[in-house]
Amino acid sequence: MALNYIWIAFFLIGFIVALGQLVFAGNTQIFNDIVNSTFTNAKTGFEISLGLTGALTLWLGLMKVGEKGGVVNILGRLFGPFFQRLFPELPKDHPAYGSMILNFSANMLGLDNAATPMGLKAMKEMQEVNPRKDTASNAQIMFLVLNASGLTIIPVSIMVYRTQLGAANPADIFIPILIATYAATLAGLISVAIVQKINLFDKVVFAYLVGLTSIMILIIAYFSSLPKEQITNASTFAANFTLFAIITIFILLAVIRKVNVYEAFIEGAKEGFGIAIKIIPFLVAILVAIGIFRASGAMDFLNSGFEKLFAWMGFDTRFTDALPVALMKPLSGSGARGLMIEAMTTHGVDSFVGRVACTLQGATDTTFYIIAVYFGSVGIKNTRHAVGCGLIADLVGAVAAILVAYIFFG
Repeated sequence: MALNYIWIAFFLIGFIVALGQLVFAGNTQIFNDIVNSTFTNAKTGFEISLGLTGALTLWLGLMKVGEKGGVVNILGRLFGPFFQRLFPELPKDHPAYGSMILNFSANMLGLDNAATPMGLKAMKEMQEVNPRKDTASNAQIMFLVLNASGLTIIPVSIMVYRTQLGAANPADIFIPILIATYAATLAGLISVAIVQKINLFDKVVFAYLVGLTSIMILIIAYFSSLPKEQITNASTFAANFTLFAIITIFILLAVIRKVNVYEAFIEGAKEGFGIAIKIIPFLVAILVAIGIFRASGAMDFLNSGFEKLFAWMGFDTRFTDALPVALMKPLSGSGARGLMIEAMTTHGVDSFVGRVACTLQGATDTTFYIIAVYFGSVGIKNTRHAVGCGLIADLVGAVAAILVAYIFFG
């Protein structure tokens, strides 16, 4: 139901703001912009859904190979004790554990095209044990919020954009993003755990969290030790090598188990097209609403209000020029990416605003897009506390990104 109210709110707020601009500013073009945005975003939603077809077909095929080769079960057992406490509703050794781990791994490496199919597979597997098919289960909400928090170890795409725009050191935002995105993930985990009454001080959960935090510190320390000009190459190599290694391991283990790899791939790949088609109405709906909200000028008014508020509170307001990225990120990844590029081209790729925009872009993921795609793929309409907890992670990630940017670049 939460998504329903948010969807209506985007339309109503957009209409009210546009009407205000017509009445008080005589802006007769505003409704033309809104209508154009409506059709443009509907087309975008359709194209994104179809664009996922290839990636879904590839990765669902590979997931089936991995599943029959035993990789998913191995990962499930490795992280089973931790996941069984975060997802107590799921049966022990449920196949969704392996799919979730692969999804999280791909996200951490910045491999969005690989992460989405794995995430959709995990959501489908969890839906099979969901007693209320139109309502998100606790397990699905925990998974979605952790996904939306956007934990990314290697923000390859952002570094590529900075390289294209001529940054002196494209990777200088690497550690700030890593710190901000980890803060967002912890916030998302804690918020869901509180609502679902999950004990984070359980010795197993606590041990895993301490271990993961230690690994994060080691990664930060390693990349901090590299010369700045080597960070981009090292991180890109790590992402691509890991991805190809995963594919190879899947195939080798399947061969060892005497699985017909080709047939297994085809079996899994057939699911890709059906899922992509099923996503279309959900994605078109949310993108159209977001487009109206943005085209009406509501986003600009919101950003202007924040700038005046922070100035009144006595804060340095330099970061507010990058704030549209944070405001747009939960709504649209492509929209936030466009605002990030706009900030770098307008203020300079190595300016404070440009770097803050990049850090905000990498801090979290697109909460409403993920909700629309992931829940839409299994027909869930009642999202319960998923939106609220996801937005908490977004808020913490944005605040952390701004604070860290002041420390590193201020």
